[in-house]
Amino acid sequence: MSYILKYISQGEHQQQDFKMRVDDSKKIAKTLSAYANTDGGRLLIGVKDNGTVCGCNIEEEAHMIEAAANMYCEPPVSYHTQLWKVDYMNVLEVVIEASEGRPHFAINENKKRRAYVRQADRNIVANGVLLKVWQHEASRHEGNFEYDLEKEKLFDKFKTREYLGFFAISRITKLNPAQTEDMLAQLIQWEVVEMEMDGKKSMFKLSHPVSS
Repeated sequence: MSYILKYISQGEHQQQDFKMRVDDSKKIAKTLSAYANTDGGRLLIGVKDNGTVCGCNIEEEAHMIEAAANMYCEPPVSYHTQLWKVDYMNVLEVVIEASEGRPHFAINENKKRRAYVRQADRNIVANGVLLKVWQHEASRHEGNFEYDLEKEKLFDKFKTREYLGFFAISRITKLNPAQTEDMLAQLIQWEVVEMEMDGKKSMFKLSHPVSS
C-alpha cells in the first residue's frame, strides 16, 4: 500500500481531514487555524468523506489554500503541499505544522477573527481562557503561583465536585469574567487545572484531585 493510501485508510481524525474540493477559502481557514493552534495536521483534497478518491484540480485547490493561509489567517499559517496520484487522479496533500506563534485567527465572512482548536475531527472556537494561556506562552510569562482566597474557595469546591464550569467558578471565587480567565490560565500553565472543551462549553477539573 502506498504512502497516501495508508493515510486515507486511517479516515478522518484530529490530525487529518478529507475534502473533495475547497469551495471557500474563508471556511478552510478555520481548519488551518485549528491545526496550527493544536497539534498540526493534514488536509487531503480530492478525497470524499468516506475515503473514496475523486481527484481534484491542483491549480485551483492550491490557489484556494494559499488564499486561506495568507489572506484569511492572521497571522498567516505556514504549510507545504505534495501532489499524489491515485489511479491517475490527483490528491493534494496540505500539511500544517503545530505553530509556536499561536494563536492563529481565521477571518470569517463578517471580518470577525476567531481562533480555533482541533478536537477529534472538529474545529472548535478557542475560548478566552485558552487565548490567555497562549498569550502567556508567547510572552514566556508564568508568574509566581500565589495561593490566595479565591483559589482556596475554588479548591474547596473541587473537593466535592470533579468538574466545574466557567461561570460556576466565577461565582465561587467572586471574580469577574476577565479575572476568572486570568486565574484559570495561570492554573492551567502551572498544570494545576485541566480544561475540557466540547464546542459549546468548557469544564475544568484539578489535574491531581484532592481528597475531601
